[in-house]
Amino acid sequence: MSCPDIGRQIFKQNPTQIMAKQQKTTLRYSISFKQKVVKEIEEEGLTFSEARGRYGISGGQTLQNWVVTFGKNHLLNKVVRVEMKGEKDRVKELEAEIKKLKIALADAVLAKDALETLVEIVDEHYQTDVKKNLGQHQLGRQQKQKGTP
Repeated sequence: MSCPDIGRQIFKQNPTQIMAKQQKTTLRYSISFKQKVVKEIEEEGLTFSEARGRYGISGGQTLQNWVVTFGKNHLLNKVVRVEMKGEKDRVKELEAEIKKLKIALADAVLAKDALETLVEIVDEHYQTDVKKNLGQHQLGRQQKQKGTP
């Protein structure tokens, strides 16, 4: 094909397709540039939209990704606990002791409830108040032992 034939074929194609192919460019930013922008965002309080406008950065998620990768603010919401091996074992021991104490407390509460229920059943069966009579009965025994009527 000659040069004029190639030119005619190019002009027969849609000019917007040719322009679209030429306009596609990929920008690569250096690590130092990314760190500089993130530093301005974190220390100077620059918003993402202001940083995009100032440096001509396109892409909605680009700056957020840079802040996660190069920034320090994403660590503020995390709790970092530094402990020695012995401390971790001690925490486990204390948690086990708490669990045992809760079980013992539950057993004591159940025993108390069972005894109270027993007293109520005895009261109904004998139609008396066992708690009151038991106390008076004990007083009667003590008075007889002392010799007073």
